[in-house]
Amino acid sequence: MFDVRRSAFGVRLAAIFTILLSIPVVAASPTAVVLHAGDEAVTSLKLKGSEARHQLLLTGKLPDGSFVDFTRQAKFDVSPAAVAKVDADGLLVATANGTASVTATTPTGQSASLTLTAEQIESQLPINFANSVVPIFTKNSCNSGGCHGKSGGQNGFRLSLLGFEPTEDYEHIVKEARGRRVFPASPEQSLLLTKAVGSTPHGGGKRLEAGTDDYRLIVSWMAQGMPYGKAEDPKVSHIAVHPPRRIMARGGSQQLLVLAHYTDGTVQDVTRSALYEPNVQEMAKVAEDGNVSIAGQPGDVAVMIRYQGKVAVFRATVPLGAEVKDLPPAKNFVDELVFKKLKEIGMPPSPVCDDATFIRRVTIDIAGRLPRPAETSAFLADKDAAKRDKLIDSLLASPDYADYFANKWSALLRNKRTQPNYIRGTYAFHAWVRDSLLENKPYDQFVREIVTASGDIDMNPAVSWYRQVKEPTAQLEDTAQLFMGMRLQCAQCHHHPFEKWSQQDYFSFSAFFSRVGRKAGAIQGEEVIFHKRGEASATNPKTKQSVKPAGLGADPVASAADEDPRMLLADWMTNKRNPFFAKSLANRYWKHFFGRGIVDPEDDMRETNPPTNPELLDALATYFTANGFDMKALIREICRSSTYQLSSQPNAHNGVDKQNFSRYYPKRLNAEVLLDAVDQLTATKTKFNGLPEGTRAVQLPDNSFNAQNYFLTVFGRPDSSSSCECERSTEPSLAQSLHLLNAKDMQDKVSNGRAAKLAQDPRPDEEKIRELYLWAYAREAETAEIAVSTDYIHRLTAADAPPPEVKPEGKPEKPAKPEKKPAKVDTAAKKKQAYEDIIWALINTKEFSFNH
Repeated sequence: MFDVRRSAFGVRLAAIFTILLSIPVVAASPTAVVLHAGDEAVTSLKLKGSEARHQLLLTGKLPDGSFVDFTRQAKFDVSPAAVAKVDADGLLVATANGTASVTATTPTGQSASLTLTAEQIESQLPINFANSVVPIFTKNSCNSGGCHGKSGGQNGFRLSLLGFEPTEDYEHIVKEARGRRVFPASPEQSLLLTKAVGSTPHGGGKRLEAGTDDYRLIVSWMAQGMPYGKAEDPKVSHIAVHPPRRIMARGGSQQLLVLAHYTDGTVQDVTRSALYEPNVQEMAKVAEDGNVSIAGQPGDVAVMIRYQGKVAVFRATVPLGAEVKDLPPAKNFVDELVFKKLKEIGMPPSPVCDDATFIRRVTIDIAGRLPRPAETSAFLADKDAAKRDKLIDSLLASPDYADYFANKWSALLRNKRTQPNYIRGTYAFHAWVRDSLLENKPYDQFVREIVTASGDIDMNPAVSWYRQVKEPTAQLEDTAQLFMGMRLQCAQCHHHPFEKWSQQDYFSFSAFFSRVGRKAGAIQGEEVIFHKRGEASATNPKTKQSVKPAGLGADPVASAADEDPRMLLADWMTNKRNPFFAKSLANRYWKHFFGRGIVDPEDDMRETNPPTNPELLDALATYFTANGFDMKALIREICRSSTYQLSSQPNAHNGVDKQNFSRYYPKRLNAEVLLDAVDQLTATKTKFNGLPEGTRAVQLPDNSFNAQNYFLTVFGRPDSSSSCECERSTEPSLAQSLHLLNAKDMQDKVSNGRAAKLAQDPRPDEEKIRELYLWAYAREAETAEIAVSTDYIHRLTAADAPPPEVKPEGKPEKPAKPEKKPAKVDTAAKKKQAYEDIIWALINTKEFSFNH
């Protein structure tokens, strides 16, 4: 957090935040409480078998309508007591067959009950390896990618990643190495357990405690003869977490209950067998028993819960709790939904920014350039209440918009020149993208023309996309990531570790590209893309089965031999009911303007990475779809909102906010925009080989110009090697600072452009300083800034006398030497140097290099 104009850290805000963290959490008396073991409507529970246990939840409803977990503050009673017992954490364990009443009472006296039925407590039920044993390895990270779950295993022992292939795990544990890992005659002496508890040296350290539930379950499984389980045994269909969402106080806690639902309709508590992973470690910690502890940072945190290849998500909203009043005017649905969330969490937004900040911000974000002084002066002088909306419209109608967003899309679409003879294709593809944006081609049509492109470059420049994405796997991965926000790369080798997508889903999706044919084009190095006649299908390498094309989560489709399956893919993707397509673009563009997606990273949209404001994302996608996938309309609606126009300066409450858009988040100008901005301020032009003089950096057609321009490389211009926006680096570095400070090309720009012109300009220095500030910051220079600059110019150009001679004490005076005449000052050269220094100083400020 910093002030882009004064570079001051928010010490005062940090102190306030520290004070807030020290405030103790005090639970109010609930108006009602509910004791439940899953769905709150369920008031009875059945436990079966000697290992039967279940987590209870005691939830209280407070006077303000919110809910609080009282599980660990409650007193539990079982009547008759012989049937079961409940520990201090709310874990219910059956101890005898029968029926009992379980009652939980809060410290303030409210109580709730449920009925327990315990059966077959004397019997040990058969243990299914996949359902019960494999999750223990996942919970303890034994089958993670950094341990035995990596492709080659670890120290001769291999497990499938996160337990997605339990049959293979069974072979490795029970039958591999002549069965030396398990000892059913004395399970506690098995190598599998002695290494896990640390009694035998283990590179992974101690993973289990002897005597725990997980330990005893593995012992029981071995004692039963290490069964894998029967083919007809039920399998986990899905898992559910209770509660799925809570508004929680800072410093508060929430006990979770995780239930595994099986294919036969049964339900089992797996709370203490599941793996918990918060997406923001600074906000929440989760104990092995499923108790979530919230830290002091306000915002949203999601906890991914994994059990036997299934995932669920618990979401917590942590309010700041400040009073939210005097909100800026809500101009559209964007503001309504953002302000609704800010009220919910008690986080007052910053005020709307001034006109000078807005014109610079929106011109950079839409047109990729600094506003010109004439534009800024006219805008600041304009009294029209609708001038901001009109400015947005004029920028969207300008060629600069098409140039800037073509630069963005060209990198994402891998418009890369890896060979000299690729130049015709990269130039043609870039021009096609730019023309599509300039004419405001609907996004669904834009995507369709890329994915289904056929022919040669002359006839259809969009076929250039297939030059970099040659294999069906690359084609499906780029399509999913670019146009649906889905990262499917992991699912090629195994079930996706953070999603529901399997290898079957992956190869079914790749089947859409199975009939893409290639042949040499008329010009060397170019290809003709065509549809190869035949049935579209792909082979799942693990099952060896042929799979038909299918969209993610959709049924397989059949295509005729002469029908291009990519057309079916485009139909499925661009369908208005597609749950991914419109949301992906809305989220991607939201990040472009705010520096952070509603889902972040913007191309990693999954159940386990939920949006911070789901209603907002849904509304943006709905608006985008209803307006015919009009990209300009979406940009216009975002930019005209008060949310986008909020000041970047934090107030006393929102300095730590990174998720709720209570202010504009400053973001560094990307490499191309910053280079063009330097050229604008210095009145110079960067030359790019093979392109007309005056070509801006945001107009470069492909990646090849990075190699000839160190500025673009050091400031992170992407090389177009992937479809991920993460390839563009926006992190500051020492090399960047040194380059702006003293690189030769920077010195040349500062020395040979505007500084020389201003030195010869007869206008008053004050007027010229004001012009420089309009160029650099799109605002009027402050009185103090003008005074400092003009004083520097006057001091540098003054004819100073030589310094007085200092006579040593106690020594006789020497004969006086004849005085030397002061050297004649070259006023013009000194004035030029003064303006060079001022321009150099402006370039090296945060206010110049950041959009704020």
